Amino acid sequence: MNKGYLNKITLGDCVKHIPHLDDNSIDLFLSDIPYGICLDDWDVLHNNTNSALLGSSPAQQGKTGFKKRGKPINGWAQSDRNIGLEYQDWCKEWAKLVYPKMKEGSFLFVFGARRTIHRVVNAFEECNFLIKDILSWKKPSAHHRAQRVSIVLERRGLTKEAEEWDGWRLGNLAPIWEPIAWFMKPYKIGGTITDNILENKVGAMNIKECLVNGASPTNILEFGFECNEERVHEAQKPLSLMEYLIKLTTKEKQTVLDPFMGSGTTALASKLLDRNFIGFELNEDYYNYSLKRVEGVHGNNKYGLEYKNEIEKVEFLMGRSNNMKIKDLGHNLPKSNRKFRTYAT
Repeated sequence: MNKGYLNKITLGDCVKHIPHLDDNSIDLFLSDIPYGICLDDWDVLHNNTNSALLGSSPAQQGKTGFKKRGKPINGWAQSDRNIGLEYQDWCKEWAKLVYPKMKEGSFLFVFGARRTIHRVVNAFEECNFLIKDILSWKKPSAHHRAQRVSIVLERRGLTKEAEEWDGWRLGNLAPIWEPIAWFMKPYKIGGTITDNILENKVGAMNIKECLVNGASPTNILEFGFECNEERVHEAQKPLSLMEYLIKLTTKEKQTVLDPFMGSGTTALASKLLDRNFIGFELNEDYYNYSLKRVEGVHGNNKYGLEYKNEIEKVEFLMGRSNNMKIKDLGHNLPKSNRKFRTYAT
């Protein structure tokens, strides 16, 4: 089944490849899809006409988070009020292709943004999927930027007003959690979920293997990156989180689909857990990185990447593209090669 795609990450647009997958062949859909919040060029999913988008201000330079200029909630033009609907249409474009490929009763986990996850739900429901729950991935920490109103006013020369608004800030509260929409493909009307489990081997949860401190898990998932887990994608998710969701809902040898593979975490987690995977990635730089990451898994090397030395590591990653967001690559380099630190941000 799925000849040419199974246990491979394919370079290309998933919209062109998903139709070639076998119907009723996917046991789990697990994907950290673009959020449509203009995080980077690959995340601009609306008809943008403003050249200032993804630029940067002096205040943003040198920051580890919020490095590029996004659009305010209010937008820069009336057309920006359509961003949400355009994102919903984009989701629907590929979700309708995924539907026939999923087994009846199978689950889908779709990562999203707090501001746009409802658009994902709308699109998937229009494609006949059923919403089961919204999980919360709670992060150990979060980038947070909330500009002080008083400073803005002081720059305008409004001293009195600055004193009045002392202690007030612009922006949001620290974004410590992200939503994961949990969908299900409907099974036959008149049957039961147990009947479907027996027929399609999907639709149940493996609670025994997913206990948290000896207790049944909740819909709040607390996972972070391990100290030796390399991060190259700005939206990368912890390997342990993806492993957990796969263990919760699939058996060994079942197939996991991720049409937006990014750095390859879903494929890596699937391989470590003896599941099959099918993945697509449009960005050639991330595609090359994901291949090296997945192909490097063996023995005790859980994270998949191997280099002869730190210099080879940096040269591989930096040689791909300036579009890749490399973090923490320079800390172990010999002093003679500290020049790489300039790029490792």
